[in-house]
Amino acid sequence: MTACWGSTFFLIKDLLDRVPTVDFLAVRFAIAGAAMLLVAPRALARLAPETRRHAVLLGGLYGVAQILQTAGLAHTPASVSGFITGLYVVATPVIAALLLRTRISVLTWAAVLLATAGLGVLTLDGFSIGYGEAITLVAAILYACHIVGLGAWSTPGDALGMSILQVLVIAAICLVAALVSGETGVVLPERGTDWASVVYMALVAGAAAMLAQTWAQAHLPATRSAIIMSMEPVFAAFFAVLLGGESITVRMVGGGLMVLSAMVLVEVLPRRKVEAEVTHLAV
Repeated sequence: MTACWGSTFFLIKDLLDRVPTVDFLAVRFAIAGAAMLLVAPRALARLAPETRRHAVLLGGLYGVAQILQTAGLAHTPASVSGFITGLYVVATPVIAALLLRTRISVLTWAAVLLATAGLGVLTLDGFSIGYGEAITLVAAILYACHIVGLGAWSTPGDALGMSILQVLVIAAICLVAALVSGETGVVLPERGTDWASVVYMALVAGAAAMLAQTWAQAHLPATRSAIIMSMEPVFAAFFAVLLGGESITVRMVGGGLMVLSAMVLVEVLPRRKVEAEVTHLAV
């Protein structure tokens, strides 16, 4: 999922030169929602009323965050945008602790700080706070709220229905924003390559990624999910080198390894400790 998200950064940056932000988002999520409804038309009907309310709220958070992040990307270098967006890895445990009274272990906090430092090394080359950076920071906080809410409310059985409803809410929010901000309705891509990018971001990085996140967060605590998601800028750098023509730098490699180490710290080490304890008891 994070690999899919990371692959969209340079595509979005290029596309926004020709298509307004909210128009692009409206088209992207409308396609994603329509495709999901065609694949599973009865999934929404199986949701309980409370689950639907949760999905609508989560879709609203995500939709507003998408608009703010993408608008910020139009006014901010992609590297800085990637770093600020990645700050949800810090905001998530704070929000989880405040709202859900979740206890965060020292090991997890260490992984959070390591991931944040890695994001800084990976992406930042000078930093200043302006309009683009400010609204991107608000988007990061909204993403953190979405991660916390999804971790608290999603279940494997409801993952498909919740994903569809979230995507439809996101599409509706972006469509309203596009109609309000535009003078001639929704602006559609004109180039075939632009349509290919939009369809990819709708079906793979939109519909499939939302389903994957909703299902996965039914099995993972919110903070661990956020640390894993911090790999998104690492994949963004990878695809920028592979497909975008950028060069590999020492900072890119060093920052990426720090983020990867944070994910290993929070995922692999606790499991090895449990396995060692089980082996000891068995002996």
